[in-house]
Amino acid sequence: MPEKTKNLVIVESPAKARTIEKYLGRDYTVRSSFGHIRDLPKKGLNVDIEHSFTPNYEVNPDKKKVVSELKKIAKTSDKVWLASDEDREGEAIAWHLTQTLGLNPKDTKRIAFHEITKPAIEFAIKHPREVNLPLVDAYQARRVLDRLVGYELSPVLWKKVRAGLSAGRVQSVGVRLIVDREREIREFKATSSYKVTATFNVAKQELKAELIDKLPTKETASDFLGAAKTAAFKIVNISKKPGLRNPGAPFTTSTLQQEAARRLSYSVKQTMTLAQRLYEAGYITYMRTDSTTISSLAINDAENYIIKTFGEQYHKRRQFKTKNESAQEAHEAIRPTDFTKRSAGSDKQQEKLYQLIWQRALASQMSEARTERTEITINLSDRSERLLAKGEVLQFDGFMKVYGTPKDDTLLPVVEQNQILDLDTMTATETFNHPSARYSEATLVRKLEELGIGRPSTYATTISTIQSRGYIEKCDIEGVERTIQVLKLHNGVITDQPSTEITGADRAKLIPTSAAEVTTDFLVKYFPDIVDYNFTAHVESDFDKIANGQLQWVNMIENFYKSFHTLVDKSETASRSEVSQARQLGNDPNTNKPILARYGRYGPMLQRGEADKDSTDKPDFAPLPTGTTLEDVTLEQALEMFRLPRLIGKTEQGDDIYANIGRYGPYIKVGTTFVSIKNADPLKLTLGEARILYKEKLDKDLNKYIAEFPGGIKVVNGPYGPYITDGKKNAKIPHGTDPVKLTKTDAQELLAKAPTKRRRPRRITKKR
Repeated sequence: MPEKTKNLVIVESPAKARTIEKYLGRDYTVRSSFGHIRDLPKKGLNVDIEHSFTPNYEVNPDKKKVVSELKKIAKTSDKVWLASDEDREGEAIAWHLTQTLGLNPKDTKRIAFHEITKPAIEFAIKHPREVNLPLVDAYQARRVLDRLVGYELSPVLWKKVRAGLSAGRVQSVGVRLIVDREREIREFKATSSYKVTATFNVAKQELKAELIDKLPTKETASDFLGAAKTAAFKIVNISKKPGLRNPGAPFTTSTLQQEAARRLSYSVKQTMTLAQRLYEAGYITYMRTDSTTISSLAINDAENYIIKTFGEQYHKRRQFKTKNESAQEAHEAIRPTDFTKRSAGSDKQQEKLYQLIWQRALASQMSEARTERTEITINLSDRSERLLAKGEVLQFDGFMKVYGTPKDDTLLPVVEQNQILDLDTMTATETFNHPSARYSEATLVRKLEELGIGRPSTYATTISTIQSRGYIEKCDIEGVERTIQVLKLHNGVITDQPSTEITGADRAKLIPTSAAEVTTDFLVKYFPDIVDYNFTAHVESDFDKIANGQLQWVNMIENFYKSFHTLVDKSETASRSEVSQARQLGNDPNTNKPILARYGRYGPMLQRGEADKDSTDKPDFAPLPTGTTLEDVTLEQALEMFRLPRLIGKTEQGDDIYANIGRYGPYIKVGTTFVSIKNADPLKLTLGEARILYKEKLDKDLNKYIAEFPGGIKVVNGPYGPYITDGKKNAKIPHGTDPVKLTKTDAQELLAKAPTKRRRPRRITKKR
């Protein structure tokens, strides 16, 4: 018989369980459900459309043992407490537990807390409630809607665009945002103007000023510098104004993701993983929130710490109002559970994120920073234009003592009204306007939140999904060199000195692939609602209404599905050629066949000639040149690609060496041997370079096998170290064992103990 338990507390994660167990006495047993114990099975729709969209939940195969153990303990417990997180997902976990473990809802205690501290847990135990069914309904609506979209729309994409693609309510909108921004950048035409700066000598100090308005052309810039040669420069106004800088609100999920990216270079996913660990260890409040408010108790704790550590003048009590009208304010903003703890976390990355959260929350309760801003206006005799010199001095750091101060004060030399200035140099530099910036993970999060699409808790998963599905690549972008004109006036002489600058360089930006562009265009045409920003935000609003008990979830799904399923049927009429976005570049001058840039089964490609059922003359295909897209590849670039495969020459043994580009990049081929040439251009690779690469490959293959035994057993030098294989199973070689000394018997014994290779299931597309 299992030992009787007075109180069983079930939480989602083992780390959370360990922390809570420290605060509860012997009468409480804490166990983890390891997240959701049941869900919609991955295969099939598992939603009964004919019977009110009833979801068919099943216990996850990897959770059967967990469920069995929880059932045993629950049966012998006087009370069961469900302590999952206080949001829709957490409420759903609690509800699934009641359903799966056969718990009586009236006898089961539902508790929640936004921080894992002893006072918060004791308060929750004293104030239990029942499972909030409207919150569960909102979760079910989202789960069912997303399954309907994924199950019915993804197969359409497999047939019309490419196998392996997927679509989703939030991910498809995220992809569209990135595609639209990239196209905006491509179509952008930069225009130039001239920025004029001047340096004056004032009592052996420099006074730097800038022309208030840029000049439109080189001619106007040259004319202005010409006038400046003989002009008198006089100070016509000195303005000094006090300035204030206010601290930001404590972090919400999205602002934490953005600031961690800006200050720590953390990805959205990395930030959420680290924050989860800090929360489960009891160091911060719950990290999935869109509220900027913090409790009065926390405000009092911050006040005591600030006054004791920095002094009364550094404190200012604040309560921030959440700007987002649709915010789910079930939690506080993200803050430390203990303001006196300046450092926390089990590794350096956690420590840095904790410090950022600590700084932001504490700064929100501190005084404004006070500055003095000075502006000096300078005129030129006989000209209407004005130069402006700006300076700022920090007079009281306030919240910046904790959250950081500007790099340097901009100090200006002492000057007087009507003072005549001595010009040292004046420079007119050509500048160009810029297109809107590409999205980074953090700025995409900000845009999604601004549009009301998705929830902060889902952004990390969404961004990860669109990258893993091959829609988006996170790239560093190399800029291009551009010539700019620079005019300089010094000692009465104007010089024209062209210079260069790098433009367009960027790092860690989200770039759409051809699959993203083709898929987005297809969805915009056939499923406009799915990628419509307002519609997607409206769906989130409906989920909120369901959570508040204002809307029945089945009614919401019925209304959505009527129009959505009609669009699925309509999309069947789309032809693959239409979806492929074929663009004719021109004709091959040698064959007069049309050259097309189009999207094919394996991605973007070039095609020479057109398929004709009655002709034996089939089209030729070639990959797109590196760095081009379907929209910008030229005929000249395409013709070069049809020179592949290119015969470079012969090996020293007389075998032909061909260069080509395949699905995995450029390569050379000798007989049946393929050698990756990575970033080399197959059209420019020399015979000498090819022979060296081929020889290196042969040498590597020669050293591949450490030993070979009868029966196909081999000891292989793999990329991650030596291992044993018989072609069906692989076996690790124990640490400290010399692979050279292994016998056939040793190898057979290790193979016998090794797990069998898991086969990858074949993808089968069912005809509907």
